[in-house]
Amino acid sequence: MEFVFATHNEHKLEEIRDLLPKGIMLKSLNELGCKEEIAETSETLEGNARLKANYVMERYGLPCFADDTGLEVVALNGAPGVYSARYAGEPKNESRNIEKLLQHMSEQTDRRAQFTTVIALNLGQQTHIFYGIIPGIITMSPRGHHGFGYDAVFQPDGLNKTFAELSLKEKNQLSHRALAFSKLVNFLKKV
Repeated sequence: MEFVFATHNEHKLEEIRDLLPKGIMLKSLNELGCKEEIAETSETLEGNARLKANYVMERYGLPCFADDTGLEVVALNGAPGVYSARYAGEPKNESRNIEKLLQHMSEQTDRRAQFTTVIALNLGQQTHIFYGIIPGIITMSPRGHHGFGYDAVFQPDGLNKTFAELSLKEKNQLSHRALAFSKLVNFLKKV
């Protein structure tokens, strides 16, 4: 089986390829020759995932899945949420996003947060949706050098390490993206 993963993000691609069972081949947007950024104009993570998966299916006619992920912080009423990648404005910048988040959290005692990933799988006739949610807290400062995005300031419940302090293999055993993707893989095994 061959699918397109609607992303230009090499970090996401590496995480997902590491989770793939044998027999499933994956192409990125770059490998497909799609250089343009697919507009994420929805107000929801699910809406953005659907937009990207539908774009690839409509334009290239290939089965596709796409994800959108957001960091949702309780004390910030769910922000940055759907705007996580561009929280500090354009162009996207992970360091500035973390800096802005930590500034907004500097006076907060409630540091609860969750990472939510939504995957939309478009097989042509129907789109299937898979969620992965991991609760945790926002740390006082960045820790670790692995991962990407907000990984250095997100500590999942039950661990004393941030995602950025975990190896890719460790992160892929418990992350929001891994959880949503495992639901996708289980679905594909039944199809």
